[in-house]
Amino acid sequence: MRISGWICVGLLIILHITFVENGSTPAPKSQRRKMKNKDMKTREKVSGNRKSGRKANNQPSPIPAPATRLPFIIADDNFVNVFDSLIGLGEQESSYNVLPEKKGHCSTNGMIMYDRAVWSPKPCITCLCSNGKAICDETICPALTCPRSVTRAGECCPVCVDVEPNDPSVAEIFPSPRTEAEMEELLRREEEERQEEEEAIRRKEAQEKKKQEKKREKQERERKELEARRMEEEELERTIEENRKRAEEEEQQRIEEEERKKREEEEQRKEEENKKREETKRKEKERQQGLEREEEDEDEETDEDDILRGDVFRNPPISTPDELPAVPAPLPLGCFISDITVSCTNAKLRSIPVVVDLNIKSFDLLGNSITSIPNAIFDGMPNLERINLGKNNLTSLGIAPHVFKTLKNLKRLYLDGNALVQIPPDLPPALEELKLNDNNIHIIGDDVLQEMTNLVTLELESNQLSEGGVDPLAFKPLQHLSYLRLGRNKFRTVPQGLPTSIEELYLEHNQIEEISETCFNRTNNLHTIVLRHNKLEESRIAPLAWIYNENLESIDLSYNKLVHVPSFLPKSLAHLVLMGNQIERIPGYVFGHMTPGLEYLYLSFNKLPSDGMDPVSFHGAYHSLRELFLDHNELISVPVGLEDMTALQVLRLNNNKIRTVSDHCICSADEDEDSKLEHVYLQNNYIRTRDISPYAFSCIRSYTSVVLKPQYVK
Repeated sequence: MRISGWICVGLLIILHITFVENGSTPAPKSQRRKMKNKDMKTREKVSGNRKSGRKANNQPSPIPAPATRLPFIIADDNFVNVFDSLIGLGEQESSYNVLPEKKGHCSTNGMIMYDRAVWSPKPCITCLCSNGKAICDETICPALTCPRSVTRAGECCPVCVDVEPNDPSVAEIFPSPRTEAEMEELLRREEEERQEEEEAIRRKEAQEKKKQEKKREKQERERKELEARRMEEEELERTIEENRKRAEEEEQQRIEEEERKKREEEEQRKEEENKKREETKRKEKERQQGLEREEEDEDEETDEDDILRGDVFRNPPISTPDELPAVPAPLPLGCFISDITVSCTNAKLRSIPVVVDLNIKSFDLLGNSITSIPNAIFDGMPNLERINLGKNNLTSLGIAPHVFKTLKNLKRLYLDGNALVQIPPDLPPALEELKLNDNNIHIIGDDVLQEMTNLVTLELESNQLSEGGVDPLAFKPLQHLSYLRLGRNKFRTVPQGLPTSIEELYLEHNQIEEISETCFNRTNNLHTIVLRHNKLEESRIAPLAWIYNENLESIDLSYNKLVHVPSFLPKSLAHLVLMGNQIERIPGYVFGHMTPGLEYLYLSFNKLPSDGMDPVSFHGAYHSLRELFLDHNELISVPVGLEDMTALQVLRLNNNKIRTVSDHCICSADEDEDSKLEHVYLQNNYIRTRDISPYAFSCIRSYTSVVLKPQYVK
């Protein structure tokens, strides 16, 4: 197909050359004038069509080159797209004599042109035969940039020519040299333009420098904000940790106080028993003395009889080895006994020392290198109530079976920081507190806690537990369990089968994504849930998850993926912690159903803007809220409704973008009494302290309770 196309192109070129040689006769002057006018009209028409962008099939118009006056033909497999630009020019009819002989052919000057044939009847005119009609177009001359051009005879487009020296015809093209005044004016203008350009460059550099300084100031401000936020977060975490440690210390003090009271009672009881024993011994001694006197009398009589009978003297009785008193082995270096406690803390022991003392009730072996617990090691201390084996190298295989079973009075067993993979079996039923934190426990079977009906506290933090490794019936025997710690494990859901007696549940630092409706449906005694550092979203918390838990007072959902304050919170809730989320809105009436009302709301380190809350957001908490933390958010003004919070004592609004503090945003104009606010934090905002009205904090009893500095510069 391509070869046939090239053959057709060659035939058309031969026909065109023949036609030009035979028909290029000069026309009369009047005819040339008419043709010129017609060419001008055609050029204007074609130019208009070119500007309107009328091109067929997106192909460039085939315009012949001015030097050869040959038609511009695109060689392709067919001739359909050769002159599409000419066809798109409205298909105006030619003024030449066209007498088609056959259908689709064109006849001009006695010649028959086939369909799609191209020829040039006159200079600068190119025609195309299309379906029996001749469509002609004028060649458009390219623009020239040379100083002088001429149109040669027989050509349709001008060409550039060289300029001769002293030619008067080019005087307009090359003007005369400028005068000195004109040159000075030109130089002056150029100097002014150069100075303006330099001034513009300096202004641009100054602007860039100012932008860079602002950028650096912004980065420094952001760095300081991040540092302040980090320090605030650390302070808050430290405060929470200190509170937790304080609570643990108070609990430990309470336990020690109880132990001290028990020791005093035991000592008093022992003293009474000693007194009774001494009294009994005294009486027994007196009775023995009376018997001895009687025996002496009898012996004297017997001696006399023996002498009279001539018997030999009797040998004294010999004591057997079993009757000799046992001497206990000395304690290792670093161990000592204090009253009823044996302490071997950090004594670098590799095994448990043998102690024989019926009065010992506490055995402390914390921080050693003990690897095993052999059988009968505690037989010399049958009254043990507390054993601490934390931070050793114990393994599950190293603990002998039934080693704790014989300790009928054991109430506290601490095995934190070892290498256990399971809970030790056959623990005594009297056990009340079991700590197994920082081990490698993977599984809790349904029978491992079978007989521990008196267990109150169970701690299993920092292990390898997941919902698949905890049997749903594992916690069922724990009828008195109230304190359960399962933090820093691998739970994705709340474990099933929680005991009905549970009061405090800690599940922080897990991977929990969902809270279903059945998680807490049987835990009616639950009052504290800690779920911080998980992956919870408000849409994954079931509406009926905990709304009917009548005793639930504290929920910690810090550092999750919450965007809104969750709805359907428990009616009895008093303490809600939502720090470190992405909360952007507090829905209206979200606290309205609570009785007696929310008391502590912590929303620090979120993305809460000023329009993310309104007066109905705190509906139901105006007369109960005591502490409100809104620091490290995106607030640009003090939230509305604070003046109506009659019970509020602590308000944190620091590290926001607040710019003004109006007269009545904190203190109500209708109240004459002093506010209960004791601490107000507004530092690290954009407040101009000198612009604050003296009435803004008039309801606060002490101005030292209001922290306003430092502030960021606008």
